[in-house]
Amino acid sequence: MTDQPENRARYDHYRLYRVQLDTDQHVQVFQDLEAKSDSYTFYGHARQPGQQLTIMVAANKVADFEDLLVRFLVKGRVLEYNVQSRIDAEAKNVKPATVAPSEFDWNHYFQLETIYAWMDGLASKHSFITVISLGDSYEGRPIKGVKLSRQSGNKAIFVEGGIHAREWISPATATFILNQLITSTDPRIIELSTNYDWFFFPTVNPDGYKFSFESDRLWRKNRKPYGICRGVDLNRNFASNWGGIGSSDDPCSYDFSGSGAFSEPEARALADFIRDNAEKERIRTYIALHSYSQLLMFPFGHTPEKVANYEHLQTITDRAIAALTAVHGTPFQGGSKHETIYPSSGGSIDWAYQEAKIPVSLTFELRGPPDSTDMFILPAEQITPVGEETMAAFVAIVEEAKRLGYYD
Repeated sequence: MTDQPENRARYDHYRLYRVQLDTDQHVQVFQDLEAKSDSYTFYGHARQPGQQLTIMVAANKVADFEDLLVRFLVKGRVLEYNVQSRIDAEAKNVKPATVAPSEFDWNHYFQLETIYAWMDGLASKHSFITVISLGDSYEGRPIKGVKLSRQSGNKAIFVEGGIHAREWISPATATFILNQLITSTDPRIIELSTNYDWFFFPTVNPDGYKFSFESDRLWRKNRKPYGICRGVDLNRNFASNWGGIGSSDDPCSYDFSGSGAFSEPEARALADFIRDNAEKERIRTYIALHSYSQLLMFPFGHTPEKVANYEHLQTITDRAIAALTAVHGTPFQGGSKHETIYPSSGGSIDWAYQEAKIPVSLTFELRGPPDSTDMFILPAEQITPVGEETMAAFVAIVEEAKRLGYYD
């Protein structure tokens, strides 16, 4: 059994580095390093000079890595000397899977069972909430979410959370916003809750999410086996330039795209739901929640080519970022995925935009900043402020999209 504490992955004295790639040689060195060794975990790929890269280095490779920086004259700094210390500190604010859903809050991280029980509780308490399952995961868990609908005839907004298992702030933010739509007395939030239908799926990768609590805090993919390795990056598995730039055909890689478009039951279930309901439920907006880097992005990820409503999406993004930053001063950047973060293929928002024709499709990379020392291990005391600022961004997105005629 992998969920025994003694069988958990540990990251004692693993270091987190931020390096500056100044030359073509630097890029080549780090491409070679990523290809040849699994002792280095890359957050992003070496692509071009001028780029910064975050890399986690296994404890037994620190001396080799320091030597590499000196030999090739690469500027680097240590962001964190012991990644496990971050995980241990966070664990104090993780509630056990057995906790009662009545204890659900936004000061702790909660496990899959509690999130699901909390959503069931919402449905039993409120007539305008319905529990929905998209289908089952590889390991047979329901991919559970809710529909919020206070009146008929509304246009709808779909919120995807937790597609990457280790990004715990994503499900936490999804549930925070859902709770705001149910309970807030703010007139602008009431307007969103009344005049729009909402679909919330906080953990569309339930197997991976569970595994990140029980076995490996930094697990990203789903849990389907491929040879000696496991897991597909579900956000590379959609039929949007599937298998292209920014994805890997190596099953051991963190951005492995699968054996084909929609090879994974989770991505397939999500796409089937959107296909079946985009028109019927009038879904006009698709929002995916990720971490980290403090970005708000729109399609495309795989090409610099601009989408037809690029100017509109840029305006919506700019308004949303201004609203978000006004809450706690958190700086964000915005733009297309390709120009803002890095090239990627097979992502859900590109597919939702291109294939499902959802005109306002956006991805958040929530806190922290690109050189964050927390990475995916965001302290639980940040859940509420992240929720508050993201809620403000949601309000701005919907209001601006409405002004531009997307909900007519």
